[in-house]
Amino acid sequence: MNAFLLQYLPVIIFIGIATVLGLVFMIGALIVAPQAPDSEKLSAYECGFNAFDSARQKFDVRFYLVSILFIIFDLEASFLFPWAVSLFDMPNGGMHVAFWSMVTFLVELFLGYIYVWKKGALEWE
Repeated sequence: MNAFLLQYLPVIIFIGIATVLGLVFMIGALIVAPQAPDSEKLSAYECGFNAFDSARQKFDVRFYLVSILFIIFDLEASFLFPWAVSLFDMPNGGMHVAFWSMVTFLVELFLGYIYVWKKGALEWE
């Protein structure tokens, strides 16, 4: 039984070192970091609204459209690269199906891009 448990000793040591390092970094950040936030830290962040307003405040529709645009292009990248790598390794009939499936996907992606463009999400004031 001891020989079996000794096989897990490197994993236990690794978990222990990771825990100690994590605690050291968190405590170090609490000690070193400034405790009083300045005006820059309290300013509006990504969406352009003040950080401490009401939670029931309405958002501009452009915020959601930019989110949709990010998701569209993020999905495109995550699907396009593996597809391109494995396209020529498919059997003869599968390559044509995969090619036209990706063409359909890219057409849908382009239609989403046109939708966001027409809604004015790409125009910044």
